[in-house]
Amino acid sequence: MQKKLYSCATEQGSHGLLQVNVVSIINNFPIQNATVRISNTTAPGNTIEEVTTNSSGQTEEVSLDAPPLEYSLTPGDSRPYSEYDLVITAPGFKSRTVSGTEILPDTTSIQPVALEPEDDPQPINPSIVIPDHTLYGNYPPKIAEAEVKPVNESGEIVLSRVVVPQTIVVHDGPPSDSSASNYYVPYRDYIKNVASSEIYATWPQSTLTANILAIMSFTLNRVYTEWYRNQGYDFTITSSTAYDHKWIYGRNIYESISLVVDEIFDNYLSRPDVKQPILTQYCDGRQVTCPNWMTQWGSCSLGERGYSPIEILRHFYGPSIYINTAEQIAGIPASWPGENLTIGSSGQKVRQLQEQLDAIATVYSAIPHVAPDGFYGPNTAASVREFQSVFGLPQTGIVDFATWYKISHIYVGITRIAELS
Repeated sequence: MQKKLYSCATEQGSHGLLQVNVVSIINNFPIQNATVRISNTTAPGNTIEEVTTNSSGQTEEVSLDAPPLEYSLTPGDSRPYSEYDLVITAPGFKSRTVSGTEILPDTTSIQPVALEPEDDPQPINPSIVIPDHTLYGNYPPKIAEAEVKPVNESGEIVLSRVVVPQTIVVHDGPPSDSSASNYYVPYRDYIKNVASSEIYATWPQSTLTANILAIMSFTLNRVYTEWYRNQGYDFTITSSTAYDHKWIYGRNIYESISLVVDEIFDNYLSRPDVKQPILTQYCDGRQVTCPNWMTQWGSCSLGERGYSPIEILRHFYGPSIYINTAEQIAGIPASWPGENLTIGSSGQKVRQLQEQLDAIATVYSAIPHVAPDGFYGPNTAASVREFQSVFGLPQTGIVDFATWYKISHIYVGITRIAELS
């Protein structure tokens, strides 16, 4: 396919935002005063922006040129995103480069970067190269599978209930490639990466939600049926589009996708009288056709016509598909109380929240410390609001489902590192 490369000199007027989040690869703690130099991929030696990270390891949002919005809303040969290269340096750490960070118009892109201490004896690859997005590049089409897996064979491992796992083990290649690396990725981070690789963040929210539900259901089917372990492999899923989804090591994610995932990450798709999550396969609908599967471009069109997420899904997968909720979320200290916590709330759940926030504040110094007294007052709301600001959630000062589990996720990471130290 002949591809028209985006040029800042020929296309003007559209912009996207980029924020870079820099952490230590040893403990995932934020790195302050890291320097990020940004250049266009077509001119890598020409720095167009230079920014530094704050106490939360984050840069300010930088506005960068991007192609016109319509490129990402209509199938075509023009690349709908611009590409930038980053060079990240920090005192006491080895420098790292990222090539190909993708910037879509009217969208905030978040580029995570983990730096290695200078004295670390186990070197990591200093360069991250982000390949073409799946809707723009050429990737192998999905090999068709049954949407419900047989689970009655003798000796087969199958979970007794649907559980959102703490970690996904991603094999970065096809199953038969024994030389490919395995990566241990938190479940939500995995879903955000895949969705950012498979769909465009500029699409209607209902379209994003429908596609993310399909990605999560497919993934949880692999988890529930222990699909690869039952074949003798030691991973959960692959990054091969022929077998699974496209996951890209080190790629940027998008704020709009991240927000949807945080709101619905315990959901999956079901059919009546079927216990396992449905293996919801899909294709782009342009380069590859797939009758009876969801097409990504088709879902965009339906979202633009006002279809809801479940209406989009039923259009492709039939009227019996419905949204279900996992019975358990692995690796969290306590489940969400079932209602929002706000000023005036009290009790053990508030105390648990405060204890977790106070621990997080020891690492993220921008977040105010809070006394764990079990009463949700203005100080707790202020701490919650700053936490939401740091971690890209709506800054309401109210602990909803997404905020509760984001706090739990960060708290578990911090306390686990402390236990290992």
